[in-house]
Amino acid sequence: MITNSLEAVVAQRAAAHQQAEPKAEAVIEVSGLRKQYGEHEAVRGVDLEVFRGEIFAFLGPNGAGKTTTVEILEGFRAASAGSVRVLGADPSHAPQVWRERIGIVLQESAPEPSLTVRECLDLYAGYYRAPRPTGETLSLVGLEEQADQRAASLSGGQRRRLDVALALIGDPELIFLDEPTTGFDPSARRAAWDVIDGLRSLGKTVFLTTHYMEEAERLADRIAVIAAGRIIAEGTPRTLGGRDHSMARISFTPPAGTTAADLPPVLAGRAEAKSSGRLALDSGTVAHDLYALSAWAIQRGAELDDLEVTRETLEDVYLSLVAEHQRS
Repeated sequence: MITNSLEAVVAQRAAAHQQAEPKAEAVIEVSGLRKQYGEHEAVRGVDLEVFRGEIFAFLGPNGAGKTTTVEILEGFRAASAGSVRVLGADPSHAPQVWRERIGIVLQESAPEPSLTVRECLDLYAGYYRAPRPTGETLSLVGLEEQADQRAASLSGGQRRRLDVALALIGDPELIFLDEPTTGFDPSARRAAWDVIDGLRSLGKTVFLTTHYMEEAERLADRIAVIAAGRIIAEGTPRTLGGRDHSMARISFTPPAGTTAADLPPVLAGRAEAKSSGRLALDSGTVAHDLYALSAWAIQRGAELDDLEVTRETLEDVYLSLVAEHQRS
């Protein structure tokens, strides 16, 4: 009786705790979304949820329906079928006050070239009833030193920062970023990532489309992959496509005069020789296999040069998902 009573109390407390936990608020809710152009169906039943405060990456090959889906979410196209709610409204019929709650950074844009950066922001601020202060926005995107520089004279990376600033000046809740670092050199791309990552700390929700897998992995809380108009995978950068359960690969240069057959029996059957002279083996128990490998090398008084442990990259997983879908 005492045990049963205790279990009942624990169950009640657990239930109360679950009820007390705040449920994540969905700012984008898409169910059964379809879009047809004549005989061609570009989007074929997409279901999506994006939650407040997260960076959500939307990936897919050209022609997958990615752009069409995003344009529907932004209110520039109407759905052929399905339900779409963005910030609680249907984007295709949302009022002007709704549009002030979103910011959009297009893949290509052209801020007024004859105006300075500050003047551009002041101009756009005039379109909103409660804009973010210009000085504060300049600081957020790191353009304080270029504030009085004409937009036409900015570098590519600085122009992209201005694009983000123009999307932020209205203090939106939700920001759409379309290929925000296309054409950037590695240094400018990483600087842009810092700006985008900073949006999360402001409590903004970011819907990101990109072809750079490193960008998605660096920034996104969750990822969805679309192919042929359908969502084929969704998860975190770590779990997408079962990546967290994929085998690791251990590779190394063996001591002189040794081959795969000389390895401990637990490893020898899985090891394969590469043309470079290295050995490689797939492992589902990395710590155990490294222990066996290290003990073997120590017994021989040898070093394992160039020892590496790698897993599938996000790009590997993405390409595999798309290729598998195209074969099916």
